Amino acid sequence: MPESKVYFTTFKATGNENLLQKLHRLMKRAGFEDIDFSNKFAAIKIHFGELGNLAFLRPNYAKVVADYVKELGGKPFLTDCNTLYVGSRKNALDHLDTAYLNGFSPFSTGCHVIIADGLKGTDEENVPINLEYVKEAKIGKAIMDADVFISLNHFKGHELAGFGGAIKNIGMGCGSRAGKKEQHCDGKPQSDRSKCVGCKACMKICAHEAPTLVDGKINIDHDKCVGCGRCIAVCPVDAIEADFNNTSTMLNYRMAEYAYAVCKDRPNFHISLICDVSPNCDCHSENDIPIIADIGMLASFDPVALDQACIDLAKQAPVIANSQLDDSLKHHEHDYDHHHEAFDGTDPFTMVHPDTEWDTALRHSEEIGLGTRAYELITI
Repeated sequence: MPESKVYFTTFKATGNENLLQKLHRLMKRAGFEDIDFSNKFAAIKIHFGELGNLAFLRPNYAKVVADYVKELGGKPFLTDCNTLYVGSRKNALDHLDTAYLNGFSPFSTGCHVIIADGLKGTDEENVPINLEYVKEAKIGKAIMDADVFISLNHFKGHELAGFGGAIKNIGMGCGSRAGKKEQHCDGKPQSDRSKCVGCKACMKICAHEAPTLVDGKINIDHDKCVGCGRCIAVCPVDAIEADFNNTSTMLNYRMAEYAYAVCKDRPNFHISLICDVSPNCDCHSENDIPIIADIGMLASFDPVALDQACIDLAKQAPVIANSQLDDSLKHHEHDYDHHHEAFDGTDPFTMVHPDTEWDTALRHSEEIGLGTRAYELITI
């Protein structure tokens, strides 16, 4: 596969061009106008941020993308899928409240927000891909209904995947609640009888009669359970829990295959901003200080090349004093530069989360044809 083009610009601005105008110019140079948006629905996949987290992308950036789509005749909407864990985005109503509280209203972004997998995270489309680890990806329905797919990514660390960029935002982010469970878990759901109220919602949705009521509480028969995760989605008291026993490597393999399912057979375009690079995902209800300095904005038609370019730039970025990365480096004195300059290609994300293997996501993404790790970085 030939090299992919990745376009890059710094966060330096002038009196003649602010950062929002610069993002528009970056997208234009990267070929955004080559996409036919005329009367097309365009899904802009973004992370709205968990309540309490302040590292997520500002809605101003989303408005640039939405306005550009409208300028080209398209119909944009911002979107994400509900979370598998318990938090402020586990159903569409809470998710919308969170998006609006964090600034992603139609008035500030110029387009509507649609939670792609519906009220309870069960509105999904099964996308056949027949790859090594995923045969049918469970993707939020509104995302698959869109004619054009755009990812707008906050590049950051991630406690399970290593880092969160385009592949993470697409693969994990676009999975329905059942799709997220498939990526995270090899095991089957468990019932916490201390929380169960015996409402039988899980019994009604299960197609395999796995949940049964015993002494007024739910038990799940793992011989009948197929691990679809729908019971997790409908439980009103979060009494049914996922068994998070997957390895980082397996998570990244499945995440790559889910990203492939989202992008295949339709126009797709990807934007990543390397700023406020928190050590953990924006799914946290808090964010620690950034681990490296802000770098810039990147855009490409290839999400794999985009992630590779971001990681390569991040390896050369100055370390932020008193960050988690700084603390890690102080425990590895031979890697540490006391002036907080570039630190000889040390991988900041592995230093912060040594049990992760982010390279597996990029390697597998390339193997399945999602994109290539070979790229030409074009600076504007």
